[in-house]
Formats: sequence, structure tokens, C-alpha cells
Amino acid sequence: MGPADVDRRNLIKRATALGLLAAPAMGALTSCASGGGGGNEKISGGEKTDQNPLGVNEKAGLEVVIFNGGYGEQYAKDAHKIYEGRYGSVKHDATQKIRTTLQPRIIKGNPPDVINNSGAEAMDIASLIAEEQAEPLDALLDAPTLDDPDTKIRDVLVPGTITKGQFGGEEMYQLNYSFTVYGTWYSQTALDRLEVEYPKTWDQMLAVCAKAKKEGIAGWTYAGKHPYYFAFTMYPFIAKIGGPDVLKAIDNLEPGAWKHDAVRKAFDAYYELYAKGYILEGTPGIDHTQSQTQWNKGKALFIPNGSWVENEAKKTTPADFEMRVAPPTSLDSSDAMPFETVWAEASEPFMVPSRAKNVPGGMEWLRIMLGKESTANFTQLVSALTCVKGAADGLDLQSGLASASEVLKAAGENVVAPRIHDWYLELHKDKIGGTIAAMMAGDIKPAEAVTRCQRFADETAKDDSVRKYER
Repeated sequence: MGPADVDRRNLIKRATALGLLAAPAMGALTSCASGGGGGNEKISGGEKTDQNPLGVNEKAGLEVVIFNGGYGEQYAKDAHKIYEGRYGSVKHDATQKIRTTLQPRIIKGNPPDVINNSGAEAMDIASLIAEEQAEPLDALLDAPTLDDPDTKIRDVLVPGTITKGQFGGEEMYQLNYSFTVYGTWYSQTALDRLEVEYPKTWDQMLAVCAKAKKEGIAGWTYAGKHPYYFAFTMYPFIAKIGGPDVLKAIDNLEPGAWKHDAVRKAFDAYYELYAKGYILEGTPGIDHTQSQTQWNKGKALFIPNGSWVENEAKKTTPADFEMRVAPPTSLDSSDAMPFETVWAEASEPFMVPSRAKNVPGGMEWLRIMLGKESTANFTQLVSALTCVKGAADGLDLQSGLASASEVLKAAGENVVAPRIHDWYLELHKDKIGGTIAAMMAGDIKPAEAVTRCQRFADETAKDDSVRKYER
């Protein structure tokens, strides 16, 4: 067996382990591998100084790939200018197809230096870590901030940011840059026209949807092609009904977790939206952009989403829309957690591939992103909070972001942050998301949805090829 055959075999082995290699693509990927070449040659680092704490080679170039989604790419281009003021030039690329664009490069060993691993085509970070494709970011955490040499990066991050980037150990592999508030988004203007308030109980929700229906307005729409968006309201709804330990059991793949009474009640409640005709017609076949556009047009009152939506939907949002977010509507007074309970967490993940040419440069770019200039720029450009404490203080916030900040403040300690979407991406997005999609389209009843979710979770728990996590 020659060197090319060995390379080909190792390539296929790595791709399969990462869950990156689909059967139809195998021929193309293996033919690329057998051609020789590929792989990054590490550049030598620079001298570590007070001004260059990570030891960046000041002449070396840097490559950054950004997910061009709800936050766009301008904030990154602005950070490039700061980087280039002291170091080498930055090669920038932006795409919505992170996995399609980058998985062949990761498999071949020549990834970019920074990846904004986000969107519907995000790569499975847990698998990348297991295959030693992601660089630990602890050197970044222990570096001084750009603005205060006596303060470490780790000391300015919002609580939970470091934990969110850890996967079964003490090392942080992923920097979740934005701080996202998930919930039920709506137009205050639309509610005012109906002369209703945001519903705090499910009976109130059904009453508001019924009134909207009489006016030719749907109660809800959602990203039917990306049904995991429903988790943004469904997961905290489950926690409200049954308490935070229900989500903990789901995260830990505990037997019977999805059969908890809180899950059944949540599924029954959401299914009632379908059964009563409160879902915008055609919703199961549209994506996030299309659903947001229909919502902006006043075709539906409510949409499950995250706080990136204000920037992502700004081109179609009317000037008088008055975008707002609220915690998911409670079931009733028997709920274990208060109405103010919300899902909020550090999000929008960035990683530095371990086989990148310029690992120190990649970390330095992230250090720049965590500086005051970049965090303020990000918030003002895309109407989103960052993972840096107090970074938005004193800034003039748009209506949606101001609302998100108020919701987060009102929640206090009642903030939940499930991990299933980080730890078990396929289970969360495709299997659980697909099951909820089928239920909301009326293809299955809530009881069957519960059964399917539990079966999929059990299959994942028994799959020895999937690394398990626990909280």
C-alpha cells in the first residue's frame, strides 16, 4: 500500500468519525485526497511581549471565515482593520454554507485560522473536538484584555460563556461571542392594533390567536425548513412547566426524560395551535428568512427566534413595527418556574482549528473582537449583545435589543441554558427538530412525538461512537 493509499484511508477514517462524509460525496473527497498535497505548514510564532501576549508572527497573514447570517460580516471586516494595524493582512470570506465550504479543508488539514461555525450548516463541534481538530482557547482566556493589561479575558466574560465552550473538561474550545436572548418575538404595533397584551398563560395565548384569526391574521409562523427554531420557545416552556431538572435530564440523555409530564403538556399546548388553525398557511415549507418576512408583513403575530432577528430581518421590518421579545408564554399557575423564565446564553460560536497555519493570530483576532471598540461596534451594527460584561452600557439600543435586555433583567436567576444543541447536534436539529416539525404540521400527534423523541434520545445514548456529556 503506497503513501497515497494510506493518506486516502486516513482521510476517509477522519471524515467518517467527524460525521462529515456523506456517501454521495465520498468519490469526490477521496479523489481530492489521492492527489497529494493538502495540509497546512505552521508558521513560526513571534516573540511574546506585553503588546503581543499571544506571540503572533507580525508579518504572517491570517484567514477568517464568517457565517454570513443574521449578523452579516461587516463587524468582522472592521475587526480585520484593527488586526492589520499591527499584524499581517487578513484574508476574509463569508458564507452561509460553513459545513459545505470548510469540511473538505478540515479533512485535508488546511483549515482557515478562524471559523465562525454557525448557521444551519454549522459543523458538529463536539466531533471536531473529539478528533483534535479544534484548538483549546485557554491561552486566549489567560491573555490580558485589549483595553486593560491588568485584566484577563476570562474575567470580563459574562457568566456561562466559558462553560458553554467546554465539552466534558476544563478546556474551552469555542468562543460564543454574542449573548442571545431566545423567546417569542412580536410587533407591539400589531398587538396594539388588536387591542391585546402579550399573553402570559396558554389560555390567553389561544384567545389572542383566536382574535387575530378573525382579523385574517395567523397566530404563529416559524422556520418550517429549520424546525429546531421551535426549541427557542419549546425548551424554556418545558422548563417552566416542570422545572430546570427536566432540561437537565434531557441534556444527560436520561431514560424517560422525554416522557416527563412537562414535555407532554408542552407538546399538547403547541399542537393546539395547529389544531385550531392558528399557524400561518404554508409555514412548514418556508425557511427562517421567509417566515420572518411574513411576520414583518403582519401575516402572523408570533415567531420563535433569537435576538439576531432584529438585524437579520431589518430590510423587511416596517419603521413602525416596534419589535419586541417576551419569555415563552406560561402554561398556567401550576408551572414550576415563573413567567419571566427565559433561555439566554452566549452564542454565535467561533473556533480556531488546531491545524490552522496561524493559531496565535487566530486567537489574537478573537482578543480584538473582545475589546471595547469591537464589542460596541458589533452591538451598534447588528443590534445584539456580546459575551463581554457591560459592553452595551451607555449605547443607544434598538427596540428589539432593548426589549431583550429588559427580558433578561426581569428573568434574574430564572435563566435556562440547555446543552443538547451543543452536545448532540444531529439529535437536536434533525431528529428532535424533525419530530416537532411533523407534529406542528399535523402529521403526528403529541403522544407519538414524545415517543419518537425518547426513541431518538435512547438511540444516541446507546451509540458508542457518540461521546457523552453530563451536567
